[in-house]
Amino acid sequence: MIRLSNIQLPLDHDASAVENAILSMLDISAEKLVRFNVFRRGYDARKKTNIMLIYTLDVETTCNDDLLQQFSDHQQVKETPDLDYHPVAQAPVTLTERPIIIGFGPCGLLTALVLAQMGYKPIVLERGKEVRERTKDTFGFWRKKILNTESNVQFGEGGAGTFSDGKLYSQVKDPKQYSRKVLNEFVAAGAPDEILYVSKPHIGTFKLVAMVEKMRAQIIALGGEIRFSCRVDDLHIEDGQVTGVTLADGEQLHSKHIAIAIGHSARDTFEMLHNKGVYIEAKPFSVGFRIEHEQSSIDKARFGPNAGNEILGAADYKLVHHCKNGRSVYSFCMCPGGTVVAATSEENRVVTNGMSQYSRNERNANSAIVVGIDPSDYPGGPLAGIEFQRKLESLAYELGGSNYDAPAQTVGAFLRNETPEKLGTVEPSFKPGIKLTNLADALPDFCIEAIREAIPAFNKKIRGFAFDDALLTGVETRTSAPINIKRDNDSLESINTKGLYPAGEGAGYAGGIMSAAIDGIKIAEAMALSINAKNA
Repeated sequence: MIRLSNIQLPLDHDASAVENAILSMLDISAEKLVRFNVFRRGYDARKKTNIMLIYTLDVETTCNDDLLQQFSDHQQVKETPDLDYHPVAQAPVTLTERPIIIGFGPCGLLTALVLAQMGYKPIVLERGKEVRERTKDTFGFWRKKILNTESNVQFGEGGAGTFSDGKLYSQVKDPKQYSRKVLNEFVAAGAPDEILYVSKPHIGTFKLVAMVEKMRAQIIALGGEIRFSCRVDDLHIEDGQVTGVTLADGEQLHSKHIAIAIGHSARDTFEMLHNKGVYIEAKPFSVGFRIEHEQSSIDKARFGPNAGNEILGAADYKLVHHCKNGRSVYSFCMCPGGTVVAATSEENRVVTNGMSQYSRNERNANSAIVVGIDPSDYPGGPLAGIEFQRKLESLAYELGGSNYDAPAQTVGAFLRNETPEKLGTVEPSFKPGIKLTNLADALPDFCIEAIREAIPAFNKKIRGFAFDDALLTGVETRTSAPINIKRDNDSLESINTKGLYPAGEGAGYAGGIMSAAIDGIKIAEAMALSINAKNA
């Protein structure tokens, strides 16, 4: 097929406009157009009164070869790349060893699925519960302040991405079209077809729950095994080669191919790996607050008179500001029409995150406003970032009243360095609840200084962003893992532990559902090729 890119049409174009644009661009008659489908649909909202839809189309004609030759120098007309996934290996009939995957978030899920589809019958070890039981525990914490440290926003089937906006886009390079494999698997498991073509696809928590269950069922049907409430407490290493694991109940499993896809919050597992001698480095991450505005104000600021248009949906934003003190402040994990959620996995700590349903129809928009930090801000070794996070989360717990309520402050009071006496028009969505306080005490001074500079700067890009009644809730500390479990660029194994495959966000190789899932496919392929080489 032929791929046509950057086709711009008015927001309110009629049904025939797309076909007419194809005929015009290729200068062909309607009889020569066999079919077309939308590969991507985005929008350009820089002119709020004249928002344009931007299409990428895959087209089949009766004269594809001639057209590709005719438009060989045209950047908007190219041959459609191969979007089909091609397995790199097939499990040998004499397979004597089953690969183990630790963690069943987006990365572990795709690692297990691809290995199962290739016949390797993987064993998945997930410390948390299956997704519906996990959902009960999570909502129980939000409503009753009863925390299960093994079943919460961070731990359990589906990973942290289950309680998020369910964003399915990424900025990682993807020359092998792994993202298409991910999206196709999600659609096959019940995700909406539109995730295949909208420019910023998302699913939302409730749809993710059912989807994850169906993918789990497929892995089991292909011979895989998934064990819940199975925390890995020890890693067996002999002469630099991983040989197996010990579970919390004492059971031992043996394998020389183990993927570690544990997410960014498995701090006890990070400590265990470090104690076993697996090479780990400290890495940069970010900390800050969640900010909430009424979604209608964001829609109006972004879309003007087109706010509320069904195609555009709830407006999002992406902001960055480089501060005078050398820090960068940026928006992260923006959740249109969503809620701010309690995301701690440890007792007596407060952590925030954002979540949206597929409909994105809650009253508020929220995003993290975070400051970049690096290991020089928390010296002390590879795991020092974990203690830095814990200190801020414990402080937030105290500022919130030591009952899992979160400390919060209106934006106006924050910018004036005042403790607010009451809320404004923006109602907090955080559950269990909030306590109004001065957030200047919640983060290091350089972070507070940077965020106070950034919010007015963001207001120049989105009118109303610095609205007095907007609400800040603290603290956001789990933007990414504070460590990097280094791996070889070719084999994807740990640089000093053969057979151990650091994977996804927890190892420092992803940042969101899609990039983690893509990394899971890469890990599955690397494990399969290694298993086959050793079975040859």
